[in-house]
Amino acid sequence: MQIKNKYILFILIALIGSINELKGNENSLINQNILINYSCKNKSIKKIFDDFKKEYQLNFQYNPADLKKKTATVELKEVPLKKALNEILNKTNLLYKVNAREIIIYKNKDSDLSHSTENIKVTVSGYITDAETTESLIGATIVDETTGLGTVTNEYGFFSITLPKGDYILKASYLGYKNHTKNYQLLKDASVEIQLSSSSAVINEVVITSESESVSNFEKTQMSQLTIPVAQLKSMPVILGEEDLMKSIQLLPGVKSGSEGTSGIFIRGGSEDQNLILLDGVPVYNPAHALGIFSVFNPDAIKSLSLINGGHPARYGGRLSSIIDIRMKEGNLEKWHGDASIGLISSKLSLSGPIIKDKISILASARRTYADLILKPLFPQENDQNIDPSFFFHDYNAKMQYRINDRHRIYLSAYFGKDKFGAVFEDSISVQKSLINWGNNISAMRWNYKINKKLFANTTLTYSDYNITTENSQEGFIDTTLNASFYSSGILDLGAKIDFDYLPSPDHYIKFGLGIVRHEYNPGINQNINTQGEEPGNGNNAKVAGIEAFETDIYIEDEIKMGRLSANLGIHASLFAVENKTYNSVQPRLGFRYLINNGLSIKASYSTMTQYINLLTSEALSLPSDIWVPSTNRILPQDSWQAGLGLGGKISNKFEWEVEGYYKSMDNVISYQEGTSFVDRDPRNWENQITQGSGESYGGEVFIQKTEGKLTGIVSYTLSWSNRQFEDINNGEKFPFRFDRRHDFSTALVYQVSDKIKLSANWVFSTGNAVSVPKFTYPAQFPTRGNPIIVEDGGSKNSFRMSPSHRLDWSISFIKQKRKYQRTWVIGFYNTYFNKNPFYLQVESEGIFDKNGNILGTKYNLNERSLLPIIPSVSYQIKF
Repeated sequence: MQIKNKYILFILIALIGSINELKGNENSLINQNILINYSCKNKSIKKIFDDFKKEYQLNFQYNPADLKKKTATVELKEVPLKKALNEILNKTNLLYKVNAREIIIYKNKDSDLSHSTENIKVTVSGYITDAETTESLIGATIVDETTGLGTVTNEYGFFSITLPKGDYILKASYLGYKNHTKNYQLLKDASVEIQLSSSSAVINEVVITSESESVSNFEKTQMSQLTIPVAQLKSMPVILGEEDLMKSIQLLPGVKSGSEGTSGIFIRGGSEDQNLILLDGVPVYNPAHALGIFSVFNPDAIKSLSLINGGHPARYGGRLSSIIDIRMKEGNLEKWHGDASIGLISSKLSLSGPIIKDKISILASARRTYADLILKPLFPQENDQNIDPSFFFHDYNAKMQYRINDRHRIYLSAYFGKDKFGAVFEDSISVQKSLINWGNNISAMRWNYKINKKLFANTTLTYSDYNITTENSQEGFIDTTLNASFYSSGILDLGAKIDFDYLPSPDHYIKFGLGIVRHEYNPGINQNINTQGEEPGNGNNAKVAGIEAFETDIYIEDEIKMGRLSANLGIHASLFAVENKTYNSVQPRLGFRYLINNGLSIKASYSTMTQYINLLTSEALSLPSDIWVPSTNRILPQDSWQAGLGLGGKISNKFEWEVEGYYKSMDNVISYQEGTSFVDRDPRNWENQITQGSGESYGGEVFIQKTEGKLTGIVSYTLSWSNRQFEDINNGEKFPFRFDRRHDFSTALVYQVSDKIKLSANWVFSTGNAVSVPKFTYPAQFPTRGNPIIVEDGGSKNSFRMSPSHRLDWSISFIKQKRKYQRTWVIGFYNTYFNKNPFYLQVESEGIFDKNGNILGTKYNLNERSLLPIIPSVSYQIKF
């Protein structure tokens, strides 16, 4: 027995040694950093193996009958051997294993004898969510590490990937989160929910470590799209310490701010109304609080923000310049969380948690400014006059989600915001009011339906109501007289749409859908009241009936992958019915990306856009009283086409960079005629007050982003030209657009000193705005009777360039983790070195006389006036 046991022991040792040797040989062959460079189209797999044997000294063993009539199309550049073999055998019923220095090719025993495994495929579908908050992650990536095939999640965190039966290693990743990697034996369709954790990948939601991995911008097919984590946007210092996403995106290339300190944006030469701003898929018509100083988007309620400057996908339509797609948080399904902050200008509170755990959740967020309470003591009370300033805003966000089951989910979301600006002056004789009120009411109901493993549908009902009213009145207490002027305007939308995501294979991602919107435009109501005593005076009212219009659209787009080349091909078609007139438009959209190597890509895009809505606004100011009006029988829709070309890449997995050039042409853009403006806002004649013309813009943009390490941030530069031309403005000659600025440079950096201290800083520089100013007036002739005829010579429109603007903003955050909550003190300074950036021009006139004292004309002295000095801020925030 001992001899037998010894023989058995020797045999076991020999077998283990042989196995280890084979394993070691396999590892040495597979893992010895053999990188394959090879490309072919529909080439026999047998010939591919012959080429590998000759080029890389690899030996293959196989049954020639198994390889008969089997071909492959591959493009391999610096690809590891294991991945190369997987790509070659991907669509066959063949597998491989390594024995010593030989690669053995054999037939999959589980395959149907009459069908190869390329016809036996399985689909993994589901959702990718945040492990802590349960929020769905938009644009998260899931990739099979063996084949390199993958996809991304849609706007609701849904993904679907179809692969041949077999064993796979699926890796899910998202910027700022720890990767999730798991082995799957895919023998049948599967539905999963993958949760990603941010706790190991970020410090205070900003600093990203090397564990975080995601698809870089340069690898995506979409061109001119910038998606920056909301946590990073919130870290950027802004005026009065009020976090503002719209101000933060002004730091991105191609985006120009309006006046100093305001949240308006002008993108690639476009007007403010040419930006499609969506909140949970619903258009926002006025995104500004406090006359543009703040935006309506409360960062505590926002999950994601995506900006598209060009190469617009077919699923978007209705505007010429940009898409700003903002998504609200959905609420935590597992436990309650909250955020609260108190600042110099406003306070905020957000709560999120489950009503029924893992089934129904709710998010509620509220914000209110108390600027009116702060400003009131600063107004002088003279001559027994009481001044009551009205300068405040409040807004509320709410959202509820109901996960009925794995296939059905329902979401209800709403936003309500209100602004009041002006003052009331009261004394013993009369009370005077000068007030502007405006606000947005927005709501949406969405139904997500996973029809099957490859088809996802989202049905949305939308409601949007924007309204503005103004009041200027004086009422006497003694003589009971009333002189008042009231004005109101607005737009009301009711809409419905359905969108589909169809993923037949990892090489195709098809989106299609249709929608309809009923618009009701209220160009304005003027009501003038003049009464004295009990007798009514003469009233002068101007009212125009609301204009009803219907807008429908349908689209289809397909993102196609062909090796290193990917393309997004689509078409968007729309109809607009108004005043017995129907306009139609067919808009092709093309986008291409070619991956030159693993760190460099080239992109190109072409898109056409049509816009049926117009904002009547003055170039001098942007006010809530600007009027939204539709295309009519007389006012044609705006059209544009835009082409772009760009390069992008990644350096040492820490820096991403992109360089783009673009050209955009616009037709039927609108402007007030010379001599008219929003001051002359008689709603009955608004069509007579405007003119239509053309525009063009072109330029180049540079964007650099660092996403890993203690120091993160962005650097952007824009070189651009933007012009407009109207037949009856500026003598029909081309002139610079008001926000034509040659140079825009910005940098935003965040440095995580430790877990308890964080520094943030912005520095921006921009060329001055182009404005029109009078130069002088002079008498053209001196008739024998009457006054001389005065001629004004103002030069070309927008021919004067204001001085450049630049400023430094910074903030420091002190963070401390308490037992039940985290508290943060934020101290910051806006315009730190007190640069007097021009906000407006003050024009002072001076007479020109001859030696006899006769007036010859008038000259104008221009003085630039600044508005915003150095502004300190402090806020206290808690998270629980």
